[in-house]
Amino acid sequence: MKNTTIFFVIVAMVFLLGGFIFVNSQSSITGDVVKNPTDLQGQTQKVVLSVKDYNYYPREVRVKSGVPVEISLDSSVKGCLRSFTIKDFGVSGYLKTPEDKITFTPNKKGTFTFACAMGMGYGKLIVE
Repeated sequence: MKNTTIFFVIVAMVFLLGGFIFVNSQSSITGDVVKNPTDLQGQTQKVVLSVKDYNYYPREVRVKSGVPVEISLDSSVKGCLRSFTIKDFGVSGYLKTPEDKITFTPNKKGTFTFACAMGMGYGKLIVE
């Protein structure tokens, strides 16, 4: 009986370790982000957020004031993180698929918080 117990504990540990590795490999997808906004007059700044370490990635996004911003969430984003808000700009929406987008024009400069509706995932929007 002792040998079978040890066997099942080892099998359980292997499954837990495998699950941990699988989850972390899925969350390492990176997003395309406007990192150094330049003269984007007449264009839309496109931001694609993903998930890394159970939070939005990247956590810091830089955009230009007065230029429309289009935010989408890639397929790595799950659960409440799909309910996206930027309270300072009155922006909120549930982005059900990666094709769904939130579009707004930041009209003031500064650092603002974006988050999921529950506040579990968050990041900074820096408007220059």
